[in-house]
Amino acid sequence: KEAEERRKIFTGYQVNDALLKKASDEVIAMHCLPAIRGEEITKEVMYGSKSAIWDQAENRLHVQKALMIKLIELAR
Repeated sequence: KEAEERRKIFTGYQVNDALLKKASDEVIAMHCLPAIRGEEITKEVMYGSKSAIWDQAENRLHVQKALMIKLIELAR
């Protein structure tokens, strides 16, 4: 039920090509993933030339791995 309410509230708020056209030519799309394609962001933006989503996700992965290693070291 909460998910349905949130969908209703955020209907019309989406990162899409029309929104990016209103922004600077230098704009990049970022998202921490996972993304709900078609609701919060379109696949055209996710996979488009202005997307930094996959680089952002990769950087997040490396940070999470480093944190895990540090926590394991501290637990010893």
